[in-house]
Amino acid sequence: MTQDGRLIRGERTRTAVLDQALLLATVNGLDGLSLSQVADALGVSKSGLFAHWRSKEALQLAVIDHARAQWTSLVIGPARSAPAGVQRLWAVHDCRLAFYESRVLPGGCFFANAHFEFNARPGVIRERLAAELRDWMAFLTRTAADAVSLGEVRADVSPDGLAYQTESLGICAVMQAPVFGTEPTFHRARQALLEHLHSIVTDPTTLPELT
Repeated sequence: MTQDGRLIRGERTRTAVLDQALLLATVNGLDGLSLSQVADALGVSKSGLFAHWRSKEALQLAVIDHARAQWTSLVIGPARSAPAGVQRLWAVHDCRLAFYESRVLPGGCFFANAHFEFNARPGVIRERLAAELRDWMAFLTRTAADAVSLGEVRADVSPDGLAYQTESLGICAVMQAPVFGTEPTFHRARQALLEHLHSIVTDPTTLPELT
């Protein structure tokens, strides 16, 4: 029982640290993240964190994994409650924008920020981020392909192209929101995808109406 209790406390500490590290990474950058910075933010000793991560790189990789788990829970999970096909593709976009709007992460989007930060830096972190992007785009492409195969979208529509357009609108929105304002920017991002989907679907009633 005592050992189990220590394991539970250890896991809670690890989760709390990663929650804080993820928040800090969206503001100060993933490269700017350090065990000292996280320890100071949590009011704990740096030495205590070495039980979980022995290096800055190990912490960075753990934060990427934590960000993926958060994204899966708050964006992909809710979107999967929508029927497969065009409704799910729309739900993914809508849930993504809602995640940004909720300000769960003060710096907007962890993955967008980290990709821009590490795109020109070869190494383990860049490769892990690249793998995450490939997985995400594969998910969007499969979702778009389902819409085509189900006959909900015209057969001449490219799933790759539709996935790329969806991703582009999400990235553009989260980057422009701090400059042009949250409400108008995310409204524009929703309307832009809706307008495109309405132009290629076989039954527009499966989608929300344009406003």
